[in-house]
Amino acid sequence: MGVQVSPRTSGALLHHAEVAVPGAAIGLVAGLFAAGVGALAGLPALLNTTVGAALGLPLALLGAGYCVLLARGVFSVGAVAPLALYWLVGFPLARLFDSYAVALVFGNDTVLREPLLSFLTLQAMLSFGFTIGFLWLHERIAPHWLLRVRGHNPVAAELVERYMEHAEHLNRRRASRRRPPTAPS
Repeated sequence: MGVQVSPRTSGALLHHAEVAVPGAAIGLVAGLFAAGVGALAGLPALLNTTVGAALGLPLALLGAGYCVLLARGVFSVGAVAPLALYWLVGFPLARLFDSYAVALVFGNDTVLREPLLSFLTLQAMLSFGFTIGFLWLHERIAPHWLLRVRGHNPVAAELVERYMEHAEHLNRRRASRRRPPTAPS
């Protein structure tokens, strides 16, 4: 006996999945980038493929998760600190999954060359750089995607409105900085 999904629920799931596309794409590209760096370094093709998939898939899932949480209002548009906390946990876990996958594919008994806590601490530090890169890419890709799909996707349409409000807020702040101070009378 399967779970029954109403048309309204399945539509909402599809709308959220469509909103998640930019974050998932960024995660997949990050995995492909890691595989490309490995290829340039002369690493074996199997290792590059494993790294690309084992790093790209968790990053894609986490990126998609961010987009869904953003659409649901958990994250504010352009907010760095909450996203940094998200990736502070997510990025080290993705890297740990990647390390386990590489060890599994190559039949290694040793997954990490350093203690687990050291590995996770280093990955947590690296996560801040990933956060900035992810947010920078997301803020350039997602609005274009959302504008494209908002006509048939109410979740995307609502998120476009939040992006517009954020842009208006930033424009007001910039304009207030440009105004010359008024002289006292």
